[in-house]
Amino acid sequence: MASTASKRGRQTARDMVLSMLVVLLGAGIVYLFIPHDDSLDPVRPISYDVEVVTARRAAPYPVAAPTGLPETWRATSVDYDGRGDHGAHWHLGFMDPENEYAAVEQSDGRAVTFIEKVTHGAEPTDRTQTVDGEEWVRYEGPKYDALVRQEPGVTTVVTGTAPFDSLARLAAALETEEAGEPEQAGEAGEAEQAGEAEQAGEAGKG
Repeated sequence: MASTASKRGRQTARDMVLSMLVVLLGAGIVYLFIPHDDSLDPVRPISYDVEVVTARRAAPYPVAAPTGLPETWRATSVDYDGRGDHGAHWHLGFMDPENEYAAVEQSDGRAVTFIEKVTHGAEPTDRTQTVDGEEWVRYEGPKYDALVRQEPGVTTVVTGTAPFDSLARLAAALETEEAGEPEQAGEAGEAEQAGEAEQAGEAGKG
């Protein structure tokens, strides 16, 4: 009986190996005969216009997003979490023209832990980099480098595998816009026009 069981075990193992070979052979045939282009870019760019507007309405700080970047910069990820582990967290990720990763990260949480998280443990250096008149601290790490700018109520980090030149290019393109400013200005203009109309009406009655 032991011999029979051993024989059945060998047959089962052999059948599994044969099945795997058949599957691999079939996959190889499909790959060879179905047209494909290895030169196609595997990165699928996304649009983030709606997410920026939504985040600017919700965030307790001015949300930064780039304007004027060339089309060779492709957005690949976007997210806003108002109740994250590190406060209100805004994220916008890109692939630069050299297919290196670069991201904008913002938070109103504790700066030290937030920076450590989004840079994967990069450490501050004694070097700074001036971008459009603003001073950013350089961070260097085994996985990501970063440019970091701390302001009251918000920490902005531009980080990734991209070199500092690309990180600085992304940082230079960042702009912020307070949500509600255009609407508030419009409301003020409407109120002013209403007041002038009312005064004109009173003058006409007089």
